[in-house]
Order: sequence, then C-alpha cells, then structure tokens
Amino acid sequence: MRSVLIGVFDGVHLGHQQLIQRAADFGDPIAITFFPHPTSVFAPQTTPTQLLSLEDRMHFLLQAGVKEVIIKDFTKEFAALTPDQFIENILKNEVKATHVTVGENFTFGVKASGNSQYLQANSGIPTTIVSLQENRGNTISSTRIRGLIIDGDVDRAKELLSRPHRLRGTVVHGEKRGRTIGYPTANIAVESWATIPADGVYAGWLEVDGVRWQSAISIGTNPTFPGVRGRQIEAYAINQKDLELYDKTAIVEFGFRLRDTLKFNSLEELLVQMKLDCEKAISLTSS
Repeated sequence: MRSVLIGVFDGVHLGHQQLIQRAADFGDPIAITFFPHPTSVFAPQTTPTQLLSLEDRMHFLLQAGVKEVIIKDFTKEFAALTPDQFIENILKNEVKATHVTVGENFTFGVKASGNSQYLQANSGIPTTIVSLQENRGNTISSTRIRGLIIDGDVDRAKELLSRPHRLRGTVVHGEKRGRTIGYPTANIAVESWATIPADGVYAGWLEVDGVRWQSAISIGTNPTFPGVRGRQIEAYAINQKDLELYDKTAIVEFGFRLRDTLKFNSLEELLVQMKLDCEKAISLTSS
C-alpha cells in the first residue's frame, strides 16, 4: 500500500501528526512535501518565516511515523501544473499512491485551483479528508504557531508543536563579553527565514554535536552595554565554562519565557539578574 499524505508540514505540529496517524490506517505513510515554501514562488512578498529547516522537517516527519519523505522542488513549472496534471504526473505515475490523506484546507494545482474535495471526487484514488485539529477553540496551524513565537509565547507554541520551538544555526564570534563576566555564550547565526522569538530571556536547551545542555537564552540588542548592535541570539550552557563551539552547528530550543529584555543601571545589577535567570532556567528545564 502506498499511503500518501501531502503538505508543507512546516513545524510538524499536532495537526500534522494527526494527519500522519490517519494516513497510517491505510499503509506505511509516505509524505510529499515541498521546498522552498510555495509562497516564495507565486507570492514572494508574503512568504512567511519558517518553523523548521528542511532537515529538521524531515527529521520530525520520520519521528512522527512517516516511513518515507518525498521532497518536491517547488518551481514555477511545478506550480503551473493543473490539478489533473498533479494527480496524473505526481500521485499516480511518480508516487503510485493507493490512498491519499489531506487536510480539509489542502489546495493544489495552478493558482490553488484544486482542493481536497476535488481530489476526493476526481482523482480515482481513495482519499481521506481530515478535519483541522483545534486547541482552545482555535485551529492548530503553522501560522498560529508562528505568531505565538514571534510574540514570545514559546510556552503555548510548545503545546501546539508537542515539543519546544528550535532554531538551528552556526556558532559565530560575538563581542566575547560573556567570557569576561562569567557567562560565556554561544552566538547563533540563523537563516533569514528563521522564526525568531520576541526579544527577551528564555529557558531552554543548547545542543551541539549531539550533546545537550540546559541553557539560558537571550534574544535582543544587549541594551545594558554601550554601542549599537543588531538582534543577537545568545545561549549560555549553564555551568559550562570551557566549551569551544565556534563554527559548529548548534540547535537552540525554547522551553519557557523568563522575562523581557531589560536595561540595567550597572553590570552588578545585570549579574544578579543573570544568576536568578539561570537558577530559574535550571528549575524549569529539569522537569
């Protein structure tokens, strides 16, 4: 059986996981996903940030029960396929689907002219349409989760994702001030499409080379110190002093929001608060 589910699956959130579970009723699930994001081709000015890199999207799809991931290059030519061409060329000839599972809001084909009902009625392939899952009265969606993260509500985002939101990037050289004050941080450079939480201090985890540490994470411009700088993502692996992480790939996971970014009157005030932040981060991420 070739049980196929189709979507962008950004975030692989609870709604996507429900789709995977339903597809598994009809065989080992095979996910068709797209890269880059479809809107980057037909409406680039409205392209949203992304919740996951393609690598992480594939990882979490497999972790959720998908047996195979097929990545379709979303080009202008691909976007120009009619619904019937998509059905014949992709679902029947290429993937040889014996069953298809899609969400009720699924659209496909040139200018999104096909939808889930069209697929069910005209494909000749048994098709299951899954109602969108809700949480606290609102639909679970990548758009909703993205908004929560941008607002700094990583706790709610974690609930809808079923895991902490993560950023993946390279550890780069920063101002190295953290080393001098006893809190050496890893400065993470992320891709322009990454969904970055609001400025503030968070409790979470830093992972490099498969090693994961409890972490206090700061996002912002470090207003306590003089000078003008852009937003920075800095993760302090709590109680780790001699880590050499430069140029390595790091994953930062956001578990809990601790506080807003504050401008302190002195370094001493900042250090007192940082100690409190780390103690609370340890408490929250130990459970």
